[in-house]
Amino acid sequence: MGFYNFYTDVAVDLGTANTLVYVKGQGIVLSEASIVAYDRSTEKVLAIGNDALTMHEKTHKNIETVRPLKDGVIADFQMAEQLIRGLTRKVQTGWIKTIRQMVICIPSGITEVEKRAVRDSAQHVGARKVHLISEPMAAAIGIGLTVHEPIGNMIVDIGGGTTEIAVIALCGIVVDQSVRVGGNAIDAAILSHFKHYHNLIIGQRTAERIKKEIGSATLMEPEMELYIKGQDSSTGMPKVHSTTSQEVRNAISQVISNIVSAVVQCLEKTPPELGSDILERGIMLTGGGALLHGMDQFISKRVDIPVYVAEDPLTAVVRGTGKILEDVPTYTDVLL
Repeated sequence: MGFYNFYTDVAVDLGTANTLVYVKGQGIVLSEASIVAYDRSTEKVLAIGNDALTMHEKTHKNIETVRPLKDGVIADFQMAEQLIRGLTRKVQTGWIKTIRQMVICIPSGITEVEKRAVRDSAQHVGARKVHLISEPMAAAIGIGLTVHEPIGNMIVDIGGGTTEIAVIALCGIVVDQSVRVGGNAIDAAILSHFKHYHNLIIGQRTAERIKKEIGSATLMEPEMELYIKGQDSSTGMPKVHSTTSQEVRNAISQVISNIVSAVVQCLEKTPPELGSDILERGIMLTGGGALLHGMDQFISKRVDIPVYVAEDPLTAVVRGTGKILEDVPTYTDVLL
């Protein structure tokens, strides 16, 4: 008679925009929006993840959608717990009732108080043992870099709320730079631009669509055009507007520059020997922001170092967190 485990081990990439869950022995089983919808009058959670996202910006006064994470850290503890609980319940199938171990990745620049908040949230949803790992380290492991060796590797992980930049060698982060600018800041710049220059109010999801479809850091050949729907801020009436990739590039240029400035600052603080490794090996881009057209070329031109977009950059962090989960003893040195 076979022995059946009544517990599971999970790895979580708790992101500002999306949360990904990896189950030991199964791989990535879940990728959903980091959002919770709840009823204000009863304080009852109505939906989490992608189900809550369909309600976002379309609710009435009794229903509110909340993103519990802001700039990569927990801003609403209660809703963050509901999010983690709801998503982990989705992976606790059949007889599996207990989470034995949970590995969660966190931004490298967060405070001890913020670390404790993440750990507490994981323990409140039933995780018996909680391990924390910094996002850039998880991303490096996820894309197969040799973090145990005395070789310098540079990772730039552009997430929804933060951009994490780190130089890694010998299982440790030698230099890191964490800026609370990422994909959400790009969306916000697009929203602001259309409101200011065209009196057009658009939703967050429309801004994200513009970014994904025609957003770019460098010239596009050919330049693209997109029709978008919004609300005229002076009349309140629905309105259709035409925009171009060139206009969007101008709208987001300051945010892109802020990310590149952080990369430059990190390189300036890097010891010369590790700097020569990076010059030889290049910089690796991960996270959703790595998918912005021409982002790699733009950074490369500014720092004069080759820049490469990792394979499947959106899942790099959770794949690394999953690798750690599969073999915790090997990665004890990289855990926080």
